[in-house]
Amino acid sequence: MGVFTESSTFDAVAILVTIIVGIIAYCKWKLSYWDKMGLPTLTPTLPFGNTKDLLLGRKTFGEQFRDLYRTLKQKGYRKHAGVYLGIKPFYVTIDPELIKHIMQKDFQHFVNHGFYINEENDPLTGHLFNLEDAKWRNMRVKLTPTFTSGKIKMMFQTLADCSVGLKEIMDESASNHAPVDIKEILGRFTTDIIGSVAFGLECNSLKDPDAEFRKYGRRVFEVNNMERIKALIQFAVPHRILDAIKFKTTKPDVEKFFMKVVLDTVNYREKNNLYRKDFMHLLLQLKNRGAVTEDEKIKDDNGKTSEKALTMNELTAQAFVFFLAGFETSSTTMTFALYELATSPDVQEKLREEINTVLDKHNNKLTYDGLMEMTYMDKVLNETLRKHPPVPMLNRRCTKNYTIPGTSIVIKKGIDIVIPVLGLHTDPEYYPNPEKFDPERFSEELKHSRPAYTWIPFGEGPRICIGMRFGLLQSKVGLATLLKNYKITLSKKTVLPLKLDKNSFVTTAAGGIWIDVEKLD
Repeated sequence: MGVFTESSTFDAVAILVTIIVGIIAYCKWKLSYWDKMGLPTLTPTLPFGNTKDLLLGRKTFGEQFRDLYRTLKQKGYRKHAGVYLGIKPFYVTIDPELIKHIMQKDFQHFVNHGFYINEENDPLTGHLFNLEDAKWRNMRVKLTPTFTSGKIKMMFQTLADCSVGLKEIMDESASNHAPVDIKEILGRFTTDIIGSVAFGLECNSLKDPDAEFRKYGRRVFEVNNMERIKALIQFAVPHRILDAIKFKTTKPDVEKFFMKVVLDTVNYREKNNLYRKDFMHLLLQLKNRGAVTEDEKIKDDNGKTSEKALTMNELTAQAFVFFLAGFETSSTTMTFALYELATSPDVQEKLREEINTVLDKHNNKLTYDGLMEMTYMDKVLNETLRKHPPVPMLNRRCTKNYTIPGTSIVIKKGIDIVIPVLGLHTDPEYYPNPEKFDPERFSEELKHSRPAYTWIPFGEGPRICIGMRFGLLQSKVGLATLLKNYKITLSKKTVLPLKLDKNSFVTTAAGGIWIDVEKLD
């Protein structure tokens, strides 16, 4: 006997149908958000919204929002639009002037990225990229002095020293006529650099591809279906719920490794009062003195700790994100640069000529000042970052209600914003024939002819990538080392046309990019 009718089976079916109808009605209500706001939008479908290919694993985040950007512009939406990731509304910016407002002019409304952070339960999430509001501002102020040109120049020799191991590997490949998975080699190269600069440790991953730093660096970026789901959950589920269930984004073995290695390094240096020209020394000054200073001391003479000092967890999180961002984005940039140079031999030869000319002026040695003179190198890297931005989309979260300039439309507090970097970078309106690799797009004349905020691989405004100069410097060291000594051609092992790895949050070629190297006299 049922509760509502004579049949318990009928009652159960009726309740189930009611729940399903209720869920569908709720989803349809959610998917009418942008219509109610009066914002242009594309017709969503249940349960995917406008991101079916992303949610089914057929496109990367960057590809999905690049294609949405293109579709919106084709429909005549040249300023902005609303889309849905599942049933969650996202505001998409199209007009560079509006992007400037969000990233610079009206930054106070869009301070945060909107990623999940829990410094207590998931301490490695408490880094500069994730931090919000006053915590972000305070940390940015503390860390900015560690990335001045003077401090980066101080670390330069560490970068140059790592090029020796890179050259040894390439010599072996050239003598054996063996193709090279260049992303893997450059990932090991940048791991050695960042491991040394950020932790003061010799990682030796160029000699040992299974070295611990390389192993755990890979682990962070390994993406399976569960990791994709976790990434989507961060966007879709309110953070107060994630806090309540003690949601963690960091893999337990990754957290254990990095927490231990930083603690061991800090304890050793403090115990022995060890000075080294690296990022870790500057972090130790922030931990013990509350500020970066010009002297070599870790602690004040009186041994007291500043009230504004970094905690141990904060120090670890900053070292962690510097390691991840430093090795992955630079190795990605160099990899795609070499791919483009291998398929554009005239560009490769022109860059090689510049490298040799500058090195001749500096006793055939890699120097900081010499790399700064390589203007064509800058153009090559800028064009690579245009075609293949390592971070193909940027996020912001509205922190207080914002009226879109020139309209009466209000973006409500809590709404997420997407800036489709890859869409902007491959828009023929700004970059004619966008699939062509042409470093001259970044001549001074052409740069000034384009609207601002149409080239934003590092972001812009107050939240521009703090390590941009360091990342570009190590990319220059790698490319100068390779192109001075080797002719680069594309191996038949490279799958063409290039397709992006759907299981990567950063821009990565599926199947890798394989090159052949010929040693030059």
